[in-house]
Amino acid sequence: MKIWVDADACPNVIKDILCRAADRAQVTATFVANREVSLPPSRFLRAIRVSPGFDVADNAIATAVETGDLVITADIPLAALVVGKGAEALNPRGERYTADNIRQRLTMRNFMEELRSSGVNIGGPASMSQAERQDFANQLDRLLRRHASSGN
Repeated sequence: MKIWVDADACPNVIKDILCRAADRAQVTATFVANREVSLPPSRFLRAIRVSPGFDVADNAIATAVETGDLVITADIPLAALVVGKGAEALNPRGERYTADNIRQRLTMRNFMEELRSSGVNIGGPASMSQAERQDFANQLDRLLRRHASSGN
């Protein structure tokens, strides 16, 4: 298992949780962004800087991800791609995207995008709560434990 992080919009608190978890579980975490990502020194942490542009980081992740990998992203179309490839997807608020729920999430995302493009102000996402940070850490731990117990 490798962890791929859509780092362009990844909150720092989530990045910190991921860095500690990758070291603890001895799993490679790769942060992909179109800007410099600073990471603590670790043999399990990598940063890949891609060129600026719409979905460049997402495309790099979608190309590199393999079955059994974990992708951290709030981007629902990217999550749909990686789930379709047999990878796990987890958003920074602790919600796991699965084959069972990704189509519904994608439909809702597209509907909200249509509202925004027609001029309806629907606001942005709420600030990340402490409970959501904990949900993320708990889901990440579950996925890492499941990976460790499978012997992969």
